Amino acid sequence: MTDLPRTPSFSLSGKTALVTGASSGIGQGCAVALAEVGAHVICAARGAEKLEDTVAAMTAAGMSAEALVLDQGDLAALAQVFETQDIDVVVNSAGLARHGPAVETTPEDYDAAMGLNLRSAYFLSAYAAKALIAAGKPGSIIHISSQMGHVGGVDRAVYCASKHGLEGMVKAMAIEWGPSQIRINTVCPTFIKTPLTAQTFERPERKAWIEEKIKLGRIGEVEDIMGAVLYLASDASALVTGTSMLIDGGWTAD
Repeated sequence: MTDLPRTPSFSLSGKTALVTGASSGIGQGCAVALAEVGAHVICAARGAEKLEDTVAAMTAAGMSAEALVLDQGDLAALAQVFETQDIDVVVNSAGLARHGPAVETTPEDYDAAMGLNLRSAYFLSAYAAKALIAAGKPGSIIHISSQMGHVGGVDRAVYCASKHGLEGMVKAMAIEWGPSQIRINTVCPTFIKTPLTAQTFERPERKAWIEEKIKLGRIGEVEDIMGAVLYLASDASALVTGTSMLIDGGWTAD
């Protein structure tokens, strides 16, 4: 009788995951997605109140989660997380935008966006990989990037710069850490309905521009991102590294 192939497991039972930006929006969705398949999730964010509400809701639903108040820009605090926790999966969903015309960008705007979107992402990856290598075990690092890491956008020069930089960083790190079986990838969403994007959708001309560019004809939901993150975190993506999953409704198909 023919031996049939077996579908790789999506289970994360026995694994510990760190999710940054986990108090709301995409980060919260990522935390739930990983916890639902058995991971213990360390939910990290700067603000304690929303973070604790998220963890309370997760634990009430039978998920294994804990809250970690963390300023991701504090590299010493970030390094300490990996020195004191045994982490298998990292999902970096923390980020910010300072949108506006490039000619009006201030050095403060530039430094803020680059500091969180690229600098902290770089060292988060490096600290995670260093800990995994020292432990002699494989791992998965996932960054929530953006479709704007592959195209340009109106009033988004700084944001695009940070995300294009993130995409290049991930490719280089994948080459370096592949021999250690550490995978690193990005998920690149289109516009997703979250508290942070609500202001954009309130502008009729911007909302029309967005809906015109998304070929599937709708703005994304947090749930649209959760499956991609679960895939990249699990053994189902064991041969996937140094690449991007574009969850963009066809935006970049042009």
